[in-house]
Amino acid sequence: MLDPELQTLVEITLRTLWVCGSALLLALLGGVPIGILLGSSQFISRGLLVSSVNAGMGAPPVVVGLIGSILLARSGPLGSWNLLYTPYAMIITSTAIALPLVLGLTLAAVGSRDDEWELPGRTLGIPRHWRIWPLIRELRMGPLAAVIAALGGILSEVGAVNMVGGNIAGETRVLTPAIMMHTSMGEYEIAMSQATVLFGNLLLLAGLLTWLQQSGRKR
Repeated sequence: MLDPELQTLVEITLRTLWVCGSALLLALLGGVPIGILLGSSQFISRGLLVSSVNAGMGAPPVVVGLIGSILLARSGPLGSWNLLYTPYAMIITSTAIALPLVLGLTLAAVGSRDDEWELPGRTLGIPRHWRIWPLIRELRMGPLAAVIAALGGILSEVGAVNMVGGNIAGETRVLTPAIMMHTSMGEYEIAMSQATVLFGNLLLLAGLLTWLQQSGRKR
């Protein structure tokens, strides 16, 4: 039988990894393809979309949490979904925070390349949707940087997650709000143990991503 404090720590840690991992996956699935498409295409409204992405990267997370709370509240447009104060609301909000970061970094990585990458395929008459694959392989390090930035943005956020999750014990409490709560209560030993677990997870993930990045450069 686990010690109650240790059991709570394990539970909060697993919930944190689930919420952050789900949000990160959703942000990557949406942000990387759109970022590549936006960075490799030219159309009339492209400038407006790029400006929107840049604005999203600098948007205060607490504003994202406020918008999420309004949308998911019982009287809001999505109130019938009953998602407010659930882990799913936290995943949606965290995805909204991470998505502009993934989009922006992927867009910047694509924009840093000149147009010569497309010339051989164009000369051979290869359709554009096939010509883009060499660019994706060449820029595989860009999404890795996006993962690190997005993960940091999600894990360091407290306000937005609290607003839509409520920091409910046993249901929506994750590491960062828990650390803040125990610190405000003067329970520094518990807060420090949670902070150590959070930082340890960050180090492990950063180490894994660095290894993948270095392995990709050797190929």
